[in-house]
Amino acid sequence: MMLNRTLVSSSSLSLLPNSKPFVSSGFRSSSFSGGFIRRIDHKPLRVMTPNLTPRAMAAQQLENADQLIDSVETFIFDCDGVIWKGDKLIEGVPETLDMLRAKGKRLVFVTNNSTKSRKQYGKKFETLGLNVNEEEIFASSFAAAAYLQSINFPKDKKVYVIGEEGILKELDLAGFQYLGGPDDGKKQIELKPGFLMEHDNDVGAVVVGFDRYFNYYKIQYGTLCIRENPGCLFIATNRDAVTHLTDAQEWAGGGSMVGALVGSCQREPLVVGKPSTFMMDYLSDKFGIEKSQICMVGDRLDTDILFGQNGGCKTLLVLSGVTSISMLESSENKIQPDFYTSKISDFLSLKAANV
Repeated sequence: MMLNRTLVSSSSLSLLPNSKPFVSSGFRSSSFSGGFIRRIDHKPLRVMTPNLTPRAMAAQQLENADQLIDSVETFIFDCDGVIWKGDKLIEGVPETLDMLRAKGKRLVFVTNNSTKSRKQYGKKFETLGLNVNEEEIFASSFAAAAYLQSINFPKDKKVYVIGEEGILKELDLAGFQYLGGPDDGKKQIELKPGFLMEHDNDVGAVVVGFDRYFNYYKIQYGTLCIRENPGCLFIATNRDAVTHLTDAQEWAGGGSMVGALVGSCQREPLVVGKPSTFMMDYLSDKFGIEKSQICMVGDRLDTDILFGQNGGCKTLLVLSGVTSISMLESSENKIQPDFYTSKISDFLSLKAANV
């Protein structure tokens, strides 16, 4: 694949002019939103953005589940639209996960939803009757904190959070100072002649995730930090257009909050959630997994499937969430998974059909 080398990728990383992110000379290579970011000694970060082209072959409908299962060691599952919708478990999920574990497969659950911490997601799995260890769960709230750790973000700097409790809990566990979050949802700005809004000059990063308490105060505060604090990072947990707050319909996703800051700052964020491969690299290193031995299972083409493709994994699209068969087969769709099927419990029926 040909690579374009630039100092900044507008889709994955933006910095203020002449500013540098907080990194150490020991920072290892990572990928973000299809761009590859490498720290070399004390030179500026370089971004290599691949020329993404549609796959030559259309996706194949999954017919032999055993063949796919036997070809990989690890399955990474998205959660919303794959395991559950809102607070409702999708049919056949428990039996499917039990079968894969019985075959000795490693299961990992990756979600772009930043409203909960890993511990909180563990409780949700438990409530739904699923036995999932906290170490198997990776939310974009955790990815934001893990990224700041990976670049040695100074502990004397603060993080301004436009998001919910999940991000605050993960930052707290990582030992970072923060402000903002749900509490700022109650704040209002009294617009009157000569009014000047103050902000904390020690904020070195603004993290934006899905936020049900989003308001104008947060937009202005985050904008001031990004524009006026030298070297302040602009980090997005994800840019999902929609999310599943309930199983009745789709709701505006975290991308709408991120978009507001993009509009006011005229900068693109560094995205740590899918389809950025930061979490894929993290998982590969943590568990010692060869990426060719991973299958990414998700319901979104532009996040889940692209996440898997960017990471060099096999990909399986399920039609139990956002993506429909008409969307997959549309001439406008340029992202083709290796396989597609209706839901993950097809692993059981297709397995039985091939015995």
